[in-house]
Amino acid sequence: MARNEEKAQSMLNRFITLKNEEKKKPKERRPYLASECRDLAEADKWRQQIMREIGRKVAEIQNEGLGEHRLRDLNDEINKLIREKSHWERRIIELGGPNYTKHSAKMTDLEGNIVDVPNPSGRGPGYRYFGAAKKLPGVRELFEKPPELRKRKSRYDIYKRIDASYYGYRDDEDGVLEKVEAPAEERMRAAKLAEWEALEEIKREARRAVKSGEVASVAPAGILFEEEEDVVEEERQAAREKENEKEREFVVHVPLPDEKEIERMVVEKKKMELLSKYTSEGLLEEQTEAKAMLNIQR
Repeated sequence: MARNEEKAQSMLNRFITLKNEEKKKPKERRPYLASECRDLAEADKWRQQIMREIGRKVAEIQNEGLGEHRLRDLNDEINKLIREKSHWERRIIELGGPNYTKHSAKMTDLEGNIVDVPNPSGRGPGYRYFGAAKKLPGVRELFEKPPELRKRKSRYDIYKRIDASYYGYRDDEDGVLEKVEAPAEERMRAAKLAEWEALEEIKREARRAVKSGEVASVAPAGILFEEEEDVVEEERQAAREKENEKEREFVVHVPLPDEKEIERMVVEKKKMELLSKYTSEGLLEEQTEAKAMLNIQR
């Protein structure tokens, strides 16, 4: 049995292969200008061919090991094909076909965020970077966003939005706060009223006890508050002051000197001053001893 190479080299097989190639149409080349195409189906076919070429080159450019020069060449070829695709899309619109530019893909950065591609000419898409070309030196900086400078707020900006609601002056406008606080307000008012009544009762009992001379022992809860203790202490202090006033009115049980006795004592004092002024100390001592021996009081 003959091998496959021998079969292919046989005269009959070569003749059949040649005839099949003659039957095939010559391979068509894509027109250089999209304006040369007059058929909508042909224009759509050439657009699809460009899309397939772009897909193959985009898949190839994902390889970071190709080197910087090869990556830049691939990126340039992809951008050239994209510009050519935009020409065919405009030609399709001119021939009455659908508008493919509405659904064109957006360019993204390394993090997947959509980036606006600058296009000064205004015709067709701008220059784009794909795959590993985004990480080339000088290209990565284009995708990095500058750090946001946080402007320091001034005092005016801080107080600009502060109004009466910030301070709580409008909390009562909706009526909700009033409904919530009403029961608590009633409880607090009742507690204060009961405390005041108990304090007044203690005051009355203290006054009655002070008047009767008894010790006040009224304490509804068994413990006196600070205000109640102050009131009882004031009542006791007033009672002590009254007792002191009564004690000041005492009776003298010794005879008091009259006016003549006072005059005599004054004269005696002046006489002693004169004697001490004009006599010596020894003479005064002898006179005092003599008066003591003679029992003279004057």
